[in-house]
Amino acid sequence: MVHASTVMVHGQAVVLFGASGSGKSSTALMLMSLGGTLVADDRTVLTREGAQIIARCPETICGRIEARGVGILRAAATGSAPVSLFVDMDQAETKRLPQPRDLTVFGLQRPLLHKVERGYFPAALMQYLTHGIDGE
Repeated sequence: MVHASTVMVHGQAVVLFGASGSGKSSTALMLMSLGGTLVADDRTVLTREGAQIIARCPETICGRIEARGVGILRAAATGSAPVSLFVDMDQAETKRLPQPRDLTVFGLQRPLLHKVERGYFPAALMQYLTHGIDGE
């Protein structure tokens, strides 16, 4: 189990991990408003199934997401999704065009981004998950 919010876009999950207050839930809410589906908020269970990392929600919090200053919101949620991207919400990206990074989980590598502190970041994540990144 990791301290992360996870959203599925076109059948693949982005795992937003970081400390409390780092923007995991707010970024997840923005991704959901752009067409993503909630997998889990605040806590995500990761497992390995063959060559995939699978993200799931703990049963006790399934279909719920926190909106600070509003409350716990209900949400349509998917049961699980294969992870294709990780975002470290504790690290702010400082480079305009960063070099590719990977995170190894269960012996499998997946792309890793650092949080971009700009309003377009959720839209950029949607575009990444929909069409990939140049050079891949």
